[in-house]
Amino acid sequence: MTPLLDFFTDPILRPSTVGSMLMCFASALVGVVVFLRKRSLIGETLSHASFPGVVIGVFLSALLIPFSDELIALAILSGAFLFAFLGLKVLNFLETRLQVKADSALCFVLASFFGFGILIASRLQQSYPLWYKQALTFLYGQAATMTNMHVIIYGCFGLAILGFILYFFRYLEAVNFDPSFSETLGIRSKRLDDMMFFLIVLAIVVGIRSVGVVLMAGMLIGPAVAARPLTHQLSHHFALAGIFGIVSGFLGNYLSVVIPQEIYPGTYSLPTGPMILMVSSLFCFLSLLLAPRSGLITRYLRMRRFSFKCAVENALKSLWKGEKTSFPFFIRWQLKHKQWIDNQGHLTARGKAAAEKIIRLHRLWEVYLVDYMGQKVEKVHRTAEELEHLMSPDLERELTELLHNPRHDPHHQPIPPSMETL
Repeated sequence: MTPLLDFFTDPILRPSTVGSMLMCFASALVGVVVFLRKRSLIGETLSHASFPGVVIGVFLSALLIPFSDELIALAILSGAFLFAFLGLKVLNFLETRLQVKADSALCFVLASFFGFGILIASRLQQSYPLWYKQALTFLYGQAATMTNMHVIIYGCFGLAILGFILYFFRYLEAVNFDPSFSETLGIRSKRLDDMMFFLIVLAIVVGIRSVGVVLMAGMLIGPAVAARPLTHQLSHHFALAGIFGIVSGFLGNYLSVVIPQEIYPGTYSLPTGPMILMVSSLFCFLSLLLAPRSGLITRYLRMRRFSFKCAVENALKSLWKGEKTSFPFFIRWQLKHKQWIDNQGHLTARGKAAAEKIIRLHRLWEVYLVDYMGQKVEKVHRTAEELEHLMSPDLERELTELLHNPRHDPHHQPIPPSMETL
């Protein structure tokens, strides 16, 4: 197995690893803004729109430029930038001038530009097959062949993105979360949007060398999606997305080398770009499942915990009312754990007080539903059964004051007094 440190010291592994990490970091920061503006598909559209520029850049390189990695890379990236920028202008024209819906405009630009790129590539395949393979490098990505020059380019681009976000952070925050307020402050959201779209185009053009035209949109959005369930603050969203991007870039390179050595000895590596995207997708999947507040598994466990709490409190009410019912082992164990019942299953003083509190909350809600919501007396019991488990001390106090501390519920049953008044 290749040592971990070799990915930062080995002259072959270092450029692709560091370059991918910087590229993913810059793309993740830009992707946060794209994600918040609900324009996630624009990355997919512009990355495909850049492909004709890649092919034309390769074609012109074959005709005019002597073989030089730096000059060829510059020609290809310049062509990709021009066509991505042209795709953005066409997209804006369709949406603003021709009133085409956003999804239709995105599909049109993606299909037409990418189809034009494939058409040129087929001609290049017949005339210059070796250069055609160079164009395919940008279609699917080839991070393993990065050089130190790419690292410098990605580093400068990452610093530019970070500087832009730090300088315009307050403006981005206002425009994305309170557009009306930003207009009253005189913030020109149009100019800010233009700058952001320019950076999006740059991020796509720079990133297609690593993960390719086809996968670039996923790298743009993946870290932003993974970070969103973990925070409600924009600054934290940028920070987490950047971290996810950096880790995705490193693990994508690491696993693309290590997995073949362990599973398929004799092969050098798996495709790095797809592996980077797979790692980013895994982060998204885990975040959506395990996020502390909104994760699917977290929400399920919270719901199950609340259901169990309701079952325990309902069992306590049954004991207080003198109903003879057998309870499951876990409910009985919880009642004992809270010292609400003794070893014989009888209510303790502590259990009686807890039961009377639940009964009090139930009957207060019944009074509220009848007196303030106008519901019929015979229909309020079930709703009160659900609400009684959600009451906080502050809400109980406010409800008591609102109802003028009633003594009886709508069924003429006494309401136990609050523990605060005893």
